[in-house]
Amino acid sequence: MKNLTKITSLLICLLMLGTTMQAQEKQVNKDARYLEGAVPEVDGKVVFTKEYSIPGMSQDEIFDRMNQWMDTRLKENKNNSRILYANKEKGQIVGTVDEWIVFSSSALSLDRTRILAQLTVLCQPEACTFNIEKIRYIYREGEEKYDAEDWITDDYALNKSKTKLIRGLAKWRRKTVDYVNKLFTQAADALSAVAEEPAVQTTPDTTEVASIPQQQVVIVPKKKVILKDNNAAAVPQVAPQVPAGTKTVSPAELTEDLIQPNAGRLVIIIGDDPFNQTMMTANAGGSLGEMNGKRVVFTILSPDQSHELMDSTDEYTVRFYPNGSNTPSVELQCRKLATPETPDGMPRTYVGEIINATVQ
Repeated sequence: MKNLTKITSLLICLLMLGTTMQAQEKQVNKDARYLEGAVPEVDGKVVFTKEYSIPGMSQDEIFDRMNQWMDTRLKENKNNSRILYANKEKGQIVGTVDEWIVFSSSALSLDRTRILAQLTVLCQPEACTFNIEKIRYIYREGEEKYDAEDWITDDYALNKSKTKLIRGLAKWRRKTVDYVNKLFTQAADALSAVAEEPAVQTTPDTTEVASIPQQQVVIVPKKKVILKDNNAAAVPQVAPQVPAGTKTVSPAELTEDLIQPNAGRLVIIIGDDPFNQTMMTANAGGSLGEMNGKRVVFTILSPDQSHELMDSTDEYTVRFYPNGSNTPSVELQCRKLATPETPDGMPRTYVGEIINATVQ
């Protein structure tokens, strides 16, 4: 009788062990797409990138579809999410998202976090690149704030062997990857693009998304394009050299190709006294444009840049330094126009009406 009891107990233990191992194996398989490489980094920053190829579609049509989709999508929750900047000629769209990610919900409790991020779209003939970056979280009604770089990367959210998610950070990584993939899938739908992999539904307690591998081209392979922050070193605080070919032009004569993304850096100068000026690089870039019939220049500061002086000044100067040059090719004297309020942790866009301009 005792032997029978021991055998029965052993069988029960083996059965429980087998059940536990099966459950662990299922969880590992379920988490496979959240493991190493699921959260890509560029120069130490978390940057999710999706490239789309749409044969036969013009740049303008791609821009119109993405602009309409982003405008509609960001207005869904009636919050601070919105398009910050759109330039059809250059095919550029920059938006900010401020939404909720729900980890779990029941009648008695709600576990969720605010997610803030920058959406950047670059449209080209037959192609489109969509970046999601500068991701931040605001948790427990603002009591806890985290950056994606310190919270969901491989170094923080995976074990040393990169085979498992770290308990406590797992939910953040899973939900962020799901959230990003859902945005990529919605953009693909807006472009009438078809992903190379079939749609995969997640379990009921997670977001339903189509599984599109990170940085993989949709439909047709294209040359990879990754947009990066312009973190160039600050320009020395001295008066710029004025080459002989510099001339004064009216704002109406300025063409938008005088300032091109990733071709140089935009420097903001506050103050009239050359020996008592404040100069800063617009790390997130900017461009020329038009607003309400006025020729304007957009300058965008990254979230970590000081902005108090820009907020308090009414006039400032913008200079564009081409890559490798210490001499500005464009100098614009500006009068600051009304700027929409920017949520904490997001890039700040300033719009300056161009009063005087000199070009090289």
